[in-house]
Formats: sequence, C-alpha cells, structure tokens
Amino acid sequence: MSTSNTTTQEYVHHVAHHFDSAEEEYRTSKFGLWVFLMTEILMFGGLFVGYIIFRGIYSEAFAEASKFLDWRLGAINTVVLIFSSLTMVLSIYYAQHNQKAKVLLNLYITFFCGVIFMCIKAYEYAHKIHEGLLPGHMFHYSEQVAAHAPLYFSFYFCMTGMHGIHVMVGMGFILWLIRRAHRGEFSSNYFTPLECVGLFWHLVDLIWIYLFPLLYLVG
Repeated sequence: MSTSNTTTQEYVHHVAHHFDSAEEEYRTSKFGLWVFLMTEILMFGGLFVGYIIFRGIYSEAFAEASKFLDWRLGAINTVVLIFSSLTMVLSIYYAQHNQKAKVLLNLYITFFCGVIFMCIKAYEYAHKIHEGLLPGHMFHYSEQVAAHAPLYFSFYFCMTGMHGIHVMVGMGFILWLIRRAHRGEFSSNYFTPLECVGLFWHLVDLIWIYLFPLLYLVG
C-alpha cells in the first residue's frame, strides 16, 4: 500500500478528510486515474481509426508522403521515451526503498528525456514547415507529390502535435514531482503521486510506440 499517515523523518502524509483510510485514498486515486486514461485512449483511438481508414484508401500517397519523414529521428525518440519509462519506474522503486537521492536522479533523467524528445520533434516540425510539408490547404511543397499527401501531413501534425502536448503536460507533472521529492514527501509509506504520474507517462510512451511505425514506417 502506498499511502499512509504514518510519521516519517521528513514528511507526514495526512489522508484527505473525505476518505476513511489511506487504503481507500490510494485505491480511489488509482481508479480515478485509470478512468482518465481511458478517455485519453478513446481520443487517440479515434485518430488512429481515421488514419487507418484513409491509409487504406490512399495507401500509395501515404507511403510516398511518409518518405519525407526521417525514420532515424523517430527511432531515437522511441528509444528516448522507452528509456524514460524505465527511469520513471525506478523513481517509484527507490521511493519504496526510501532512497530520496535516487528518486530525484531518475525524475530528472525522465524530465530531460522529455526535453530531448521535444527538441527532436521541434527540429522535425521546423524542417517540415520550411519545406512546405504542411496539412491540408497550407501544403505548398515545391515539387510534384501524390495528390493526397497533404492529407497524410494533416494526420501527422494532428497526431504528433496532440502527443507532443501530452509529453509537455507530463513534463510539467514530473517537475511537480521533483519539487515534492526535494521536500522529502515520498517514501515507502507514500508514493501515490509518483505512481499516478508514472501511469500517465507510460501511456504517452505507449502511444508513441504506435505512432512511430504508423507514420514513419508506412512506406
């Protein structure tokens, strides 16, 4: 169990007044987060379904358009996010073993993995904007391409943009965890916020694992 009002050397977690026990608070927090994550899956699921439908209709155009993406950058970002999931798990593990310094180290690594991911994505976006590889009527690439290439880039910017927003939100939550970890709030008696943010971060990573092959390897 990860919540308790047992006194530690540095921090005492008080169970919220509307819960009967630490166990109830913990279970309710996790359940609420899973409900939220289901809504996220439904939202991205709609985008995935739309992409798959139009990819089936315009498969050749999508395959040609995907060649404008650098799969190596996508692969690097995939490795970065997978590694960040590991460090997020390790931060929880070390909290459970009352090792504050290692909790902070792994949270900082996780945060900077997010920074690396967003920097690579910003570089990719800048290149696409410079080349005119934009969604819909904004598409103005100078050379001849498949007629429905703009549709592919509409999905590309929508799906990766939505995902990028979630990465930045996750980074904000990780900064919040870092601040609390510096105060010594996490220990073997209380690490629920780490678990909840960790689940959100794992979902963000999982979505990218699907986006990478669908967008970068379609050709």
